[in-house]
Amino acid sequence: MSNAPRHTALDALHRSLGATMTDFAGWDMPLRYGSERDEHLAVRTRAGLFDLSHMGEITVTGPGAAALLDYALVGNIGSVGAGRARYTMICREDGGILDDLIVYRLGETEYMVVANAGNAQTVLDAITERSAGFDAEVRDDRDAYALIAVQGPESPGILKSVTDADLDGLKYYAGLPGTVAGVPALIARTGYTGEDGFELFVEPRYAERLWQALTEAGAPAGLVPCGLSCRDTLRLEAGMPLYGHELTTALTPFDAGLGRVVKFEKEGDFIGRKALTAAAERAATSPPRKLVGLIAQGRRVPRAGYGVVAGGSVIGEVTSGAPSPTLGKPIAIAYVDAEHAGPGTEGVGVDIRGTHEPYEVVALPFYKRAK
Repeated sequence: MSNAPRHTALDALHRSLGATMTDFAGWDMPLRYGSERDEHLAVRTRAGLFDLSHMGEITVTGPGAAALLDYALVGNIGSVGAGRARYTMICREDGGILDDLIVYRLGETEYMVVANAGNAQTVLDAITERSAGFDAEVRDDRDAYALIAVQGPESPGILKSVTDADLDGLKYYAGLPGTVAGVPALIARTGYTGEDGFELFVEPRYAERLWQALTEAGAPAGLVPCGLSCRDTLRLEAGMPLYGHELTTALTPFDAGLGRVVKFEKEGDFIGRKALTAAAERAATSPPRKLVGLIAQGRRVPRAGYGVVAGGSVIGEVTSGAPSPTLGKPIAIAYVDAEHAGPGTEGVGVDIRGTHEPYEVVALPFYKRAK
């Protein structure tokens, strides 16, 4: 088996745009095209265009599809209406998070599960294994789709200019089939930037045509191509978790402050139910650590793995950190002991190479767009 990174259908186009490429989860992906700060601010104020074709699509079909997903995942997938989507997670029997997911209900008995690139095979294997005894088919559709996202306040206007789909009627976390620039697409109103935006699932052979059409349609509005680097700072400002950082198999959804995705009220058993019931009780009475935001009072940038300190003791750990283009200061997400997790808690710092740099504890997210 080759260890060479995989290429998306837009690989040649990224290179022609001068993108700096990087290996990400086994894919060769654009990190940035020019200035990541400029790309970040374009998404916050205008619009950005992303290639997300590395994400993993898994289709689940058949009369037992909903029942299988209710058993395999922690969410109540059977209650998702046709054309809607839900953020959820897949956990191990011990409650540890295998991945966070978006599930789209495409039809009466058809669902698409979208997994993170690095976990796609793990999620596919887990759902396939859990499908025994259910009247449902699990299909690996990773090669069936390219995924292009347009994100930012100008994105509805840009997309409207190249589709006659009813975007005004498309709610957040919903999807509808439509034609965009002559290309058949599943148009989803989801995203990972904290801005309004759309994700377009298309056949790989149409990806370049769609990218070029969106680039032309977006030019008057200031749309720019964006890489993974600004996607990370955008999601960090929006307080959105990243698997491998805020979410791991060592943590349950309750540890991550995302217990709301676990739906105990759904009928029947599901993988991890027993362990998650215990985790919910622990979180309610004595949460070990809480996920918080940290804003630097100085200029030094915290990174994942750095210790959070107070009174000479380590009270937590940074899971993600970067300079925030919107706030103009370094920021971090960290798990800290519950007694130091309250916004405004005094005396908290981050150990940056032996120096305890002062940080302000804040509630997440750092940034919320005006509705």
